[in-house]
Amino acid sequence: MKSFLYPLVALTLAACSPSGQEPIDREALVTRNNPHVTTPDTLSSLSVGNGEFAYTVDITGLQTFPEDYKKGVPLGTQSQWGWHSFPNPEHYKPEEVLKEYDFGRGHKELYSCQFKEKGRQKDACDWLRKNPHRLHLGIVGLEFDQPVKLADVHDIDQKLDMWNGKITSHFTVNGRSYDLETACHPQRDLIAASVVAPAKTGIKLHFPYPTGGHCDDACDWNSNDKHTTQIISQDAQNAVIRHSLDSTTYYVRLTWEGQAKLTEKKKNYFVLLPADSTFSFSCEFLPQEPVQDNKPLPPFGETAAAASQSWQSFWTKGAAVDFSHCTDPRAKELERRVVLSQYLLAIQCAGSTPPQETGLTYNSWFGKFHLEMIWWHQSWLPLWGHPELLERTLAWYDKAEPKAREIAARQGFDGVRWMKMTDPSGEEAPSNVGSFLIWQQPHYIYLSELAYRANPNDSTLARYARLVDETARFMYSFATYEPERDRYVLKGAIPAQETLRAAETVNPPFELSYWHFALQTAQQWRERQGLERNAQWDELLAKLSPLAYNEDSLYLAAETATDTYKDIRFTSDHMAVLGSVGILPMNDLIRPDYMRNTLDWIWDNWNWNKTWGWDYPMTAMNAARLGEPEKAVGALLMDKRTNTYLPNGHNYQDGRLRCYLPGNGGLLTAVAMMCAGWDGCTTHNPGFPQDGTWDVRWEGLQPMP
Repeated sequence: MKSFLYPLVALTLAACSPSGQEPIDREALVTRNNPHVTTPDTLSSLSVGNGEFAYTVDITGLQTFPEDYKKGVPLGTQSQWGWHSFPNPEHYKPEEVLKEYDFGRGHKELYSCQFKEKGRQKDACDWLRKNPHRLHLGIVGLEFDQPVKLADVHDIDQKLDMWNGKITSHFTVNGRSYDLETACHPQRDLIAASVVAPAKTGIKLHFPYPTGGHCDDACDWNSNDKHTTQIISQDAQNAVIRHSLDSTTYYVRLTWEGQAKLTEKKKNYFVLLPADSTFSFSCEFLPQEPVQDNKPLPPFGETAAAASQSWQSFWTKGAAVDFSHCTDPRAKELERRVVLSQYLLAIQCAGSTPPQETGLTYNSWFGKFHLEMIWWHQSWLPLWGHPELLERTLAWYDKAEPKAREIAARQGFDGVRWMKMTDPSGEEAPSNVGSFLIWQQPHYIYLSELAYRANPNDSTLARYARLVDETARFMYSFATYEPERDRYVLKGAIPAQETLRAAETVNPPFELSYWHFALQTAQQWRERQGLERNAQWDELLAKLSPLAYNEDSLYLAAETATDTYKDIRFTSDHMAVLGSVGILPMNDLIRPDYMRNTLDWIWDNWNWNKTWGWDYPMTAMNAARLGEPEKAVGALLMDKRTNTYLPNGHNYQDGRLRCYLPGNGGLLTAVAMMCAGWDGCTTHNPGFPQDGTWDVRWEGLQPMP
């Protein structure tokens, strides 16, 4: 059955859709934004991938100089399945790092915490935070016949062909010419390359041990004694390699065209040396030993053709936004960011588990992923016509449900409490911040709603309705009723603006609005199934606290943060108050004039140098909903370090986070809203100035709630 809201959505889409424009030339749009690298810039690495697997290359088109790039955009080979844990001889367990809190909700609550003092609890915490960690599966690069440094590489001409999913690389070393093409198979964890190189140029396969580092390339090259790599089979055209490290084992399968031989150069280091100067190879990474069916891997030509077909389907079936008719000089850069962000997010953040913030490029937070970021990574997908990619990831929540139910129960709540920092198993990493966040909780309801709007049918309801209900049950039980004021409050949580403390914070504004939106949406899901509305949820909606404000009619960072506009703690980090309107629709907890006052103050006074990449699209969405399109555009293109977009499209934050994909995802969600609007919108391109300089053409976008 269809929701009563769906006709409204359809009418809104018709009202906000463009009319009378020529079809967008999708190929021209994509190709004019292809990255072109002509210098050895270690922040300009390029990647190929398919959402489950990604492979990042240097200027040679392979991973020839990993050490030079480790502090830039590292040369990662990562997958959704590739995880590892160090040995645990002390048998540390998650329950050892639980700490009891009393937030005045009538019961004790156990949180997974970090411990600072030396002892078993600290050791357990340290082990649990870094295990499991995502693996770098192995370096696949050129092996020169003589020592070559990055500075020896000249005449660089490298392009990423996003329309076909292929990287072409030309360069010279000592006057000798090299030409490579690199592609990733769309359904397999497999890269293939065509190589034209001087004689005696080989392909190296070098396998690292993991570092267990918080944020690095995950390559420890000094621990060869801790892991082993063996060729377990080889014939004239194929080889299989087994890599074993502690209790983890995976496999690499090679196929090549022409004569070549794979030999061990030294421990964990192998070289495939072809007989001819023109050759190609395929390399697949596998979690289990491959079946010996004597079928070779797809050759380069087949993989390149499959990649081309897949990418052209992605670009033509999804939405498109064309800024080439705009006369504002900022439009060209905005288009570049938009096109590159689609490519990066499709290869890095559209797999079977939620993505880490650096995607499949290199590890941050030990390779773990953060569920409060999934909205930023993936809310754009159904808005841009790719709901199936969102749904591929949402299926993971079913696997994580037992852990989420356990967290809620040990804290005395109903339903499921979604964890923050986690891994494919759903285990909650101990944290004195992450364990107290709550804004990841409504994401499941919001994303399920976007999936339903893309496919409003009983099948979608059946897939997500149960966990929508369980998510809402926690949200209701988490809110605290204050009989003396006849209201519900949110407390005992760290809000999205993480500079606030759990024990001191009551009624953070974004969380209040998100509770309101998510519980209303959960009620609509009940109605779509022919069920009665939950009376308790309706009571909470009617009595949920409005956003707190000061004497200047500015909304506070929390009801308890009365010094919001005087204390640097409250004017740094995320200006989450703006998410109350922007990410979310206007609601009856908020006065539009007070929110506009707040936007203006933040615009002029916020500590913008202490922000993150998704703060700019959040500001843009707020400005768009409040009828401030110039601010919306200005926010997306604000000249700040954390709003930098590198030549390869990655959102640069700082020396630690050279990639930050939530910024890319937020950009795409904001642009979708600024073009197609939201429920009730009647203006075409409502997020862009209507002065004639922003003639933005678009196709296939869906409005936001």
